Amino acid sequence: MQKKAKKAVDILNGRQFDAHYAENAEEARKLVETMLPDGAQIAVGGSVTLQETGIMELIKNGKYDFIDRFNNTSWEEELHKYRLGFLSDVFITGTNAVTLDGQLVNIDCTGNRTGCIGFGPKKVIVVVGANKIVKDAAEGVKRAKSIAPLNSRRINHGNPCDETCECSDCSGTNRICNIVSIIDGCYKFSKRISVIVVADELGF
Repeated sequence: MQKKAKKAVDILNGRQFDAHYAENAEEARKLVETMLPDGAQIAVGGSVTLQETGIMELIKNGKYDFIDRFNNTSWEEELHKYRLGFLSDVFITGTNAVTLDGQLVNIDCTGNRTGCIGFGPKKVIVVVGANKIVKDAAEGVKRAKSIAPLNSRRINHGNPCDETCECSDCSGTNRICNIVSIIDGCYKFSKRISVIVVADELGF
């Protein structure tokens, strides 16, 4: 995992990402903290990795203006917070896969996560375990589709894959695989996207 993580960091930096290596979850959390100005408005994508690394706890410590997308009285309020995320100072998220071609691959339900990674927030920080490093975009999409049932079950979407753990190409309102995103380099806004690759297994 150390070798894979360091290789991915070198490739990502070559494609104008701001990529960093972290030995473990604690090191990743400390690295994220150095990137966050006090008082910064922060939005997040839904991510098990942010929970496992303690980053969610970090950004709720009162030093930052956290857009809390998880506590809402209605779907309209939740959507409003998603939209606020596009104007945030920093957007922090995980990713479904990192390719050895230097790409970030994601599948989304609503599109706020994929959208914010691509454009909007002034700064994006992506935290990813070495278990998500794959050969290329095709393998990245395949990986993302394979773990989609886990995410659907985690957030209680009630899709067929929640029970079968296999994609059935469903068409319901709560379908989790609506948007496929491939960030193929960070050339337009060089270094806007920081990617912290952790030499450990994190998230789905």
